[in-house]
Amino acid sequence: MIRRRDFITLLVGGAAAAWPVAARGQQSAKMRTIGFLGNATFSAWRGWVVAFVQRLNELGWIEGRNVAIEYRWAEGRPERYVEIAAEFLRLNVDVIITTGPSVLTVKQATSIIPIVFATANDPVGTGMVASLARPGGNVTGTSVQNTETASKRVELLREFVPGLRRLAILANSGYPAAALEMGEVLTAAKALGLEVATLEIRRAEDVGPVFERIKGKAEALHICTDSLVYANWSRINNLALDARLPTMNGAREYVDAGGFVSYGPNFPNLWRRAAELVDKILRGTKPGDIPIEQPTKFDLIINVKTAKLLGLDVPPMLLARADEVIE
Repeated sequence: MIRRRDFITLLVGGAAAAWPVAARGQQSAKMRTIGFLGNATFSAWRGWVVAFVQRLNELGWIEGRNVAIEYRWAEGRPERYVEIAAEFLRLNVDVIITTGPSVLTVKQATSIIPIVFATANDPVGTGMVASLARPGGNVTGTSVQNTETASKRVELLREFVPGLRRLAILANSGYPAAALEMGEVLTAAKALGLEVATLEIRRAEDVGPVFERIKGKAEALHICTDSLVYANWSRINNLALDARLPTMNGAREYVDAGGFVSYGPNFPNLWRRAAELVDKILRGTKPGDIPIEQPTKFDLIINVKTAKLLGLDVPPMLLARADEVIE
């Protein structure tokens, strides 16, 4: 559990520095409460939490003044979602913020409390909402569109790994959106004539064995986005390095943790947008009337330090196309 005091030093210049002048004098008749369900760990989500809280500050929602945030962390264990959802119901929170993996569980727990997902893969296909334009019910949020960009990531991998013939795909088969993404990657890879091996995990204990199985049998690894993977990304990246596998995924945070390449939306920006959706709900808008936000820009991030460890030379043309190069 992360309390408010744990975040004070995270906000640049202190939270007070980010408060708008009008907000400093703002007094609310009722303290509002946000239930924050983190699917992974605080350390893995630190940057996203800061982005979310800072945007709330800018919109006039200040912890301890007019809003309280109850943080709970599932640490990559889906069985925790039911327990945390029940706790939020007991606390009678005004809105719940989370990400795709836990949305369906929370939605089953309550049809009344508004739910905002900061990131989700294919929210319509996985049954979270009725449509992107009019979600309906008590759920809205921002989509990461990982299934739609899967083929682009496979194409990029072929550019980064010349002569790529054998691709492995790692995914949490227990999470519907990750399974959908794996299916899209599989289709794209086969269309390009690649041999494909799928590595399915459902818990942290599955990570080591799947890497043992793939050693020497693949030339690159596509990692599907999921909270179980987020909670174990440093270990996954280390195992990939040991197996000499260049990695590709949809979130730059993997690359920060030692991964090779990512292509996908800017997650801190999505969390800032999610804060804006929470603001609308706290001010009276029904979640079902708020269209699902979709990213319009996708970033290519390259870790050249990891490339060197893998013995790969990244072509200057690809470095020039990158939105960010991590040295």
